Amino acid sequence: MDILTYSPLLVLALFFFLGSGVWVALSLIGVAYMTMLMFSSAPIDAVMPTTIWSSLSTWTLTALPLFIWMGEILFRTRLAADLFEGLAPWVGRLPGRLVHVNVLGCGIFAAVSGSSAATAATVGQMSLPELEKRGYDRRLSLGSLAASGTLGLLIPPSIILIVYGVSANVSIGRLFLAGVIPGLVLMGLFVGYIVLWSLFHRDKMPPPEPRLPLMEALKRVRLLLPIVLLIIAVIGSIYMGVATATEAATLGVVGSLIVALVAGSLTWESFQASLYGAMRTSCMIAFILAGAAFLTTAMGFSGIPRALAHWIDAMGLSPYALLAALTVLYLILGCFLDGISMVVLSTVVVIPMVQQAGIDLLWFGIFLTIMVEVAQITPPVGFNLFVVQGIANEDIWTITKAVLPFFLLMILMVVLLTLYPEMATWLPTTMKSV
Repeated sequence: MDILTYSPLLVLALFFFLGSGVWVALSLIGVAYMTMLMFSSAPIDAVMPTTIWSSLSTWTLTALPLFIWMGEILFRTRLAADLFEGLAPWVGRLPGRLVHVNVLGCGIFAAVSGSSAATAATVGQMSLPELEKRGYDRRLSLGSLAASGTLGLLIPPSIILIVYGVSANVSIGRLFLAGVIPGLVLMGLFVGYIVLWSLFHRDKMPPPEPRLPLMEALKRVRLLLPIVLLIIAVIGSIYMGVATATEAATLGVVGSLIVALVAGSLTWESFQASLYGAMRTSCMIAFILAGAAFLTTAMGFSGIPRALAHWIDAMGLSPYALLAALTVLYLILGCFLDGISMVVLSTVVVIPMVQQAGIDLLWFGIFLTIMVEVAQITPPVGFNLFVVQGIANEDIWTITKAVLPFFLLMILMVVLLTLYPEMATWLPTTMKSV
């Protein structure tokens, strides 16, 4: 049987399952089962449980529920309010003024959350009412929040980077290091756009607010102290090589519990809610990873990835041409799939092609994460669009139009990362102790 001739049937089957509302994990397992039946004589009843168990029993994966729990705890604190009050006095002189709180607040919260949805929801619940009350442009506020919320996927600790690291067998600590500079550059692009927009639309900006005395502004900096200490504990321990990703996640959970306790947000009800929320999300991701692992094994038995790699090699595509094709592919997938599904579905087939083209898997993880960020603000399944819609009570197309300029900035970020791959590889290479 010609593998490449019949493999599109598997893709159609997968989209049929997903379109029918079947869970992503069950869809992956179903397609893997079909693949084994069509292309392999290996015993499925032995391969499937062995593969699923080995994929979920890895120690590396324990960092995932811990980081998710940390984000759930912080979601229920006064952290967003403190971020707004602490940052507002220092961005008041910049063109765009308090809109920058969306970008900077999401960037800071992303450094301790790891979740795009939690970042957008937590910062947005505080910033959007304040910006609307002060008369800032509604579209700019919505677009900057929806786009900046995706920084939780790139700035470590990132759930997507953990999932990719497990799927592609790449060091999670090195991936966290690789995401720092691209995350800061993307924040800079967002800030730069807000500055330019405000300079060209001065009539849509509210009058400047009275400047706070220096001592009062410095006092408000203390509001940022808990999150700064938490960032140092979580990210600093990884960068200095004194803790693994899992150990740093444990520090993060303990630190977030302390922050919630000091803020007066830690009650038995909020503790239970955070634990249940983390459990639901972690089980969902683990189930998808199990299905993806079985599909990966089934693909290996079938020889499809190897055949695709040879096919790509025979086409003679340059690495740039391959990345351009993958960018288009991920833009299409982003219209229909959530970020985790994009990662686990694509790594099965794409990783052999990328390796065949000589592309660094560490760099590719950052490239893929940025494409997942784009998917978070791409209709009709862009999750951040729904998060902001729930906060702002706007229709989804209004938010989509508001986020379009930031969508284009993310595509520009992909181009910059491709032209200057050192943005992702320099820090992990420099800090070899991780």
